[in-house]
Amino acid sequence: MGAWPRKVAEAVGVTLFAALFLTFLLQVFMRYALNRPLGWTDELSLVLYPWAVFWACAFIVRFRDHVAFDLVYQGVSPPARRVFALLGALMLLVLFGAALPATVDFTLFMRRERTPVLGWRYDLIFACFPIFLVAIAVYAAGRLRTLLGRGWQDAL
Repeated sequence: MGAWPRKVAEAVGVTLFAALFLTFLLQVFMRYALNRPLGWTDELSLVLYPWAVFWACAFIVRFRDHVAFDLVYQGVSPPARRVFALLGALMLLVLFGAALPATVDFTLFMRRERTPVLGWRYDLIFACFPIFLVAIAVYAAGRLRTLLGRGWQDAL
């Protein structure tokens, strides 16, 4: 990802997290300080949380910063690491690509349902999942291309 798209992605991620945090603070204050809980704050928190998490995982957190069990990977030679990385990227591309049609279908199906308090359509709420799948699949395709090229050592 280039510099300005990354800045935009980070700004969106920060905005999602800030909105989640402020909604949570308002929820706690209204419930415990004023004894007047707000239903919409619960619902908004439940909507913002997956959006913030999947957005960050798809566009902000670098691949090498994700949690990984790489004990075997770190103990093998660079050519073997290349094979592991190629297999991992291929598996991500295939599995996320295979999951995409059903995920999009379910997301579109949910357009007829609405949230109980805010009345938001569920397809808009669940849209973070197909976006995440596409972003990771595109990343995996780019990683495959890099690992199959001349500068593959830099990708490990």
